[in-house]
Amino acid sequence: MKRLGSVSQTPGDDCVQLSLFGEAPILAGVLADPAAASSPRSRPQATPVDTLAQSPEPLSRHPKAQREVVLQGHRVAYEFCRARRRSIGFVVGMEGLTVSAPRWVPLSEVEAALQEKAGWILRKLQEQQDRARRLAQARVEWKDGTTLPFLGESIILVLDPRQTGVVLNTCQETLPGVPRATLHVGLPHTAEAEQLREAVQSWMQRQARRIFEERCEWFAQRLGVEVRRVSLSSAQTRWGSASADGVIRLNWRLVHFALPIIDYVVAHELAHLRVMDHSPRFWEVVESVVPDYKERREALKDDVLPQFG
Repeated sequence: MKRLGSVSQTPGDDCVQLSLFGEAPILAGVLADPAAASSPRSRPQATPVDTLAQSPEPLSRHPKAQREVVLQGHRVAYEFCRARRRSIGFVVGMEGLTVSAPRWVPLSEVEAALQEKAGWILRKLQEQQDRARRLAQARVEWKDGTTLPFLGESIILVLDPRQTGVVLNTCQETLPGVPRATLHVGLPHTAEAEQLREAVQSWMQRQARRIFEERCEWFAQRLGVEVRRVSLSSAQTRWGSASADGVIRLNWRLVHFALPIIDYVVAHELAHLRVMDHSPRFWEVVESVVPDYKERREALKDDVLPQFG
């Protein structure tokens, strides 16, 4: 970490957005106080929350906010922490903005850094608010007739007490806009939402394991690598990971995507068994088996998957 006066980036917490393969979530950043902080020009000042007069609701209010600041005309209430660190840090998460600063940095420098980073902060706060709205819309209502994505297509959940277990039925001919697949779940119509959620999630995880193992075997042969074990992950910040000993972990929620997207993630992780970084050489390995990997990678960015909680 560089001392105050330079810019550095470190991973931050983001409990919602999935970033690619362990890379730092895009909603987290660290800013060392810029040189401009020492310039004599005046800047809007951050103010303790309890000293502000009554005014319109701020653009964003962290639930643990102790201070507020006006950034480009927008009020932002943020959590402020003193920490043992060498630079001023900003993290924009689902709850809002958190600012951390070394104990020896005066508030005037923190306020200057906030103004210097105002555009970035406001952009990320807006992205989080937009994402929160999409997440609310994506939250699954666990009942008969609910629609879920599976391998890039929509499937309809059907409570079917005559059925044993969970079975996927498909119909080649359906009306336009009507899903051609139904997932029959062997539960009574009086089943609780939690029972339906657990049954469907368990079924999807079994399908994910089967598909991942098949695709790992296919790409391992073409890349000339050995996969020792494939396991499922429920991580909130990465789609997959690979270790040098041949262990591959893949997020089971990938089963919501179409097979070409799953193949990209599998190829990405297996390519790490040859190159354990993201250098140009690594991307050449990925491209050798997935020539259009850039387009597939874009489909994963900022995607909102069904909320099973």
